[in-house]
Amino acid sequence: MTTIYFVRHAESDHSVRDARSRPLTAKGLSDCALVTDFLKNKNIDIIFSSPYKRAVDTIKGYAETAKLQINNVEDFRERENAWVEDPEDWLAFSKNQWADFLYKLPGGECLKEVQERNITALRNVLNRYKDRNIVIGTHGTALSTIINYYDKSYGFTDFMDMVYLTPWIVRMDYDLYDCIAIEKINLFD
Repeated sequence: MTTIYFVRHAESDHSVRDARSRPLTAKGLSDCALVTDFLKNKNIDIIFSSPYKRAVDTIKGYAETAKLQINNVEDFRERENAWVEDPEDWLAFSKNQWADFLYKLPGGECLKEVQERNITALRNVLNRYKDRNIVIGTHGTALSTIINYYDKSYGFTDFMDMVYLTPWIVRMDYDLYDCIAIEKINLFD
């Protein structure tokens, strides 16, 4: 059995619009200790991450403690998207994306594209690191599309339930490519 701990990044600074370089807030940096504490006894063999700063920084403390390298995988990045300023516009956009996995704004990605990209990267990891314990640093939308791939009932309401839950961990157990268990872990409980 392969176990993957998907770590959704801690709170990020939305005043920085560049998705790749967006840092964590002071609270986000502090909350990274919750991730380190949770992972410390999980016998992790290897760490992967989206190359985005907020995802890497969320698992960096654990990686340093465990003396493991973070391997950036471009395809684990968050969806490409035009910046949506108004929260009501963002909510409408998100509803549209979850209602139609092909919906996207000009220059952005639809959820189907995000899902296919992330699942392809995930299958590569599962193929190369069978029967290992793995951490993958990720993002809310990317992780939600991964969950939806294995559990079609996971949709917009579930996505909204975790939008402000940062950091967040989801454990998935695999028998080769088949996901046999999903456990959502709230680090604040």
